[in-house]
Parts: sequence; C-alpha cells; structure tokens
Amino acid sequence: MKRLDGKTALITGAARGIGFAYAKAYVREGARVAIADINIARAREAAAELGEAAIAIDMDVTRQESIDAGVAEAVDKLGRIDILINNAALFTAAPIVEITREDYDKVFAVNFTGAVFTLQAVAKHMISRGGGGKIINMASQAGRRGEALVAVYCATKAAIISFTQSAGLDLIKYGINVNAIAPGVVDGEHWDGVDGFFAKLEHKEPGEKKKEVGLGVPYGRMGKAEDLTGMAIFLATSEADYIVSQCFNVDGGQWMS
Repeated sequence: MKRLDGKTALITGAARGIGFAYAKAYVREGARVAIADINIARAREAAAELGEAAIAIDMDVTRQESIDAGVAEAVDKLGRIDILINNAALFTAAPIVEITREDYDKVFAVNFTGAVFTLQAVAKHMISRGGGGKIINMASQAGRRGEALVAVYCATKAAIISFTQSAGLDLIKYGINVNAIAPGVVDGEHWDGVDGFFAKLEHKEPGEKKKEVGLGVPYGRMGKAEDLTGMAIFLATSEADYIVSQCFNVDGGQWMS
C-alpha cells in the first residue's frame, strides 16, 4: 500500500513551486489532491499534469467567500478533506523605515490571515464529518529569527508558528493534528523573486544573493522543493498521530531547535 492511499488533500498555492511538489508527492503516495490557487489557469495545468487524481480549485485566501467556496468545491468533488496544507504565501522585503501599510496588509492577508481562515474552514468540515484529520502549515526559518530587511515576512511566519501551536492544542480533541514545516532557503521560482529584492536593496548583481545563501547552508546547497515532501507525507500519515503543535525544520542544518 502507498502511504496516503484513500486520502484526500487540499493544498493552497499549489499551482507551482513547493505546493506543486507536495501535490505530486501526495498523488504518488495514493492521495487525491485539490490544487487550490488564485491562478486558476495554472492550477488547471498542474492538475492536468497529475491526471485523474488531481482537481483545480479557484481560491483567493484573502477573501472569506473564496475560501468557503473553495473548501466546499473540494469536499463536493473529492468527497471530503483529510489533509490541508496551508502553503499560499507572498514575500516582501524593505528596510524598517520604508515598510508600507499596503505591503504589510497584503503579505499578512495571504501568509497569516489566509492560513488562519483556511484552516478554520477545513477544521469545521473535519469536525462535522468526524474522523479527525491532518493540517500542515508552512512556516519558515524566517519565523525563527528576525532579518533586517525582511521584517514583515518574518513576522508572518513567526505568527504561523505560534498559531500552529494554539490551533494544534485546540483541535487535537477532535483528532485533528496541526503541525508546521519550516523550510530554509529553497531554490526555484520563488527564490528568483527573493534574489531580485536583495539585488535592489543590497546593491548586488542578480544571482549573487542566491549564491551567498546557498554557500551558507551547512548541507552545502540551497534546498529543493522535493526536499520538503518527505516531511509533508509523514505528517499526513497515521505515523504522526501523536505529534501535536510542532514545527519541523527542513533546512539543511540552518536552524536547530
């Protein structure tokens, strides 16, 4: 048997990058997956690539009506939701004196508030149908420590770690395990954008920041999306039933806790 045979999962921000890597890994392990994303065209392409085991869901986690409609559609098409991965996120960077309310509101709306209310909507479904479930929030090493130019993003990920602890303690009585994964620096489309921020703010050549951070990882390289999938699979299985409110570093040795 595959480790997720018969399970269903909703993954936000799953049309590309880490979210899509999770979707591919879950399908390989026997799950059916709802790829939820604000870019529905790309989500449909991603679902088509994975075949009959995947569906695309149009979801904007900054709008409650979109969250509720997306969760309802996933339940209708998959029959239920056994697993949620709160993966949708935005990055921003600026010196403290240049942070704008617009950037602050936008990044918190996606990274934290969106995760809170997506978790709430899925938890309500899990409680009503019974049988528990698994919820995985995406934190970051940025939530473990401050970074001078990344205050807002760091704050959203620190909030995710704290919220994971509280939600896990509250929901375990229903058999719902809430845990988090904290990646380090993960190469790919997302980090290309991050590199662009630092090229501007630290007056670096494109690609220079990425090279620097890769050399700083004890493992010897930046992470890949696929490096995170083992933990995401494990936390969704019955092997993780006794794990509650934890945040796991999957970062090549960048942070120890």
